[in-house]
Amino acid sequence: MRPGLHSKFQNTWGSMEREKKNSHCYLVGLGNKSIQHIFLHCRSQTLCEMSESEDDDIPQLSSHTLAALQEFYAEQKQSVNPGGDDKYNVGVIEEDWQLSQFWYSQDTALRLAREAIDAAGEGGRIACVSAPSVYQKLRELCREDSSVYIFEYDRRFAIYGDEFIFYDYNHPLELPEGIAAHSFDLVVADPPYLSEECLRKTSETIQFLTRGKILLCTGAIMEEQAAQLLGVKMCKFIPEHSRNLANEFRCYTNYDSGLDCEA
Repeated sequence: MRPGLHSKFQNTWGSMEREKKNSHCYLVGLGNKSIQHIFLHCRSQTLCEMSESEDDDIPQLSSHTLAALQEFYAEQKQSVNPGGDDKYNVGVIEEDWQLSQFWYSQDTALRLAREAIDAAGEGGRIACVSAPSVYQKLRELCREDSSVYIFEYDRRFAIYGDEFIFYDYNHPLELPEGIAAHSFDLVVADPPYLSEECLRKTSETIQFLTRGKILLCTGAIMEEQAAQLLGVKMCKFIPEHSRNLANEFRCYTNYDSGLDCEA
């Protein structure tokens, strides 16, 4: 659940607690990061408006509580299915830590997107493998002359239509028939896990997709394996995430990159 939404529900729940008097109310949230189901059982004249009909024993939520629940569900729906002008904002789809998702900061996403555009060249094709923040920033820049695809396991990113390619690094070459070998001028990849296995399998995908250029983002501890698998070198630029990570994170390329111009 987003911090702001959590505070909102705390405030609403606090109001309900003050109102309930002798009522008996439960608020139950299922799920790691968002409330999936809310069960309210209320026995209170102040909180529930009971029907005068003897046949109608179903309690009705007060207008204040109902409005809060409706607002909550509306925000939940927006977080899962964003649209409009916000569709490509970095962070509009929330991180799922169970999928090892940690979005780049706005500055880092912009820097990597600009680097990708420069590296791919005019009209270039760019593949973002497990790097949704870079994809979003590329599309936010509105470069219509560039072809950009997002290869991602998380199906929430299917909102991007035909540019979304379902991808599971455990099956690195299981890709749609329409994705030809060596069909991308640049592959930007951010393997989800800092492990030799994950990097090795993701490298198979990278090598299949790229015509040559690779921009890899992963932990500093993976430097040796990255060099062996992909022939990339660590850049001076240090990427940052919207949340601080315990592991040092770096960028690697196999070409002369603008990311090597600053520490």
